[in-house]
Amino acid sequence: MDPIRRHLLKAAGLLIATRAFADDQPGATMQPSPVKPRHVLCFLGKDASLLQPPKAVAKTIADFGFEIDRSYSQAKPDAKMERSFGVCWDRVFPKAWSAADEAAVANHKAVLYVLSPRMDQEKTAAGSAAALQIVDEMFDAGAIAAKGESAGVAHGVARWRSLAEQARNGAKTEQGLRMTPAVAKACRLAFAKRPLAGDRFFESVGYHLVGLPDVYVAKARGTDRSAVTLMDEIADAMAEHGIEATLRERKLTLSREQDYAESNFKFNPYGIVRVEA
Repeated sequence: MDPIRRHLLKAAGLLIATRAFADDQPGATMQPSPVKPRHVLCFLGKDASLLQPPKAVAKTIADFGFEIDRSYSQAKPDAKMERSFGVCWDRVFPKAWSAADEAAVANHKAVLYVLSPRMDQEKTAAGSAAALQIVDEMFDAGAIAAKGESAGVAHGVARWRSLAEQARNGAKTEQGLRMTPAVAKACRLAFAKRPLAGDRFFESVGYHLVGLPDVYVAKARGTDRSAVTLMDEIADAMAEHGIEATLRERKLTLSREQDYAESNFKFNPYGIVRVEA
């Protein structure tokens, strides 16, 4: 077993905590929600073999505690996928998908859903790194497109694989392997969606998948691009220095108020940080 895989198994197996949250006490500003986030991964394939991943990939899925959802997976095209991917493509990273990726979605012949276990906050970075590893291995096994349903985000194959490589490289340190802010960042870019335009704010969704509150930036502060820059800056700071320390330094507070019900995969149990105008 390669060391990166062994490290992810150890981390996802609830044996370590990430540095990002070790000193945080989110209950000091907001009562924690009992909801634990999970990944819902959607894969498209060119034929029904997608529904029976090779033994090596099936083992990875099982080792990380993920499972194939046989209720919604299907050995036939889903007419809603072209529109769904169209809404979910990441429009922040330049050329995050290509015409070939769009064609793959349009011509798919099978759909496979893979579910993660519910994740404790201090284990979300490890769980998301495991999800990203599964995405990478599924492409090796013949998947032609992938989407993170928990935040509604999709990338082209090349971008997914680049993010998986970033996560693996981010886990390597002089002391060996560990979950680092670099791993959390790669996973956040992979599985979170931003900016969504609300009435007053540009919003992120999916930061809970790396154990962070989502960040909403008032539209009156500037453009959607400047809002994304600030969202990423605050998220990077929270991942490196801790949620409480970052909020104190920036004089920000957490709020429970959000548009998603607790039953929705997009619900963030760690709250929302609103940056006012």
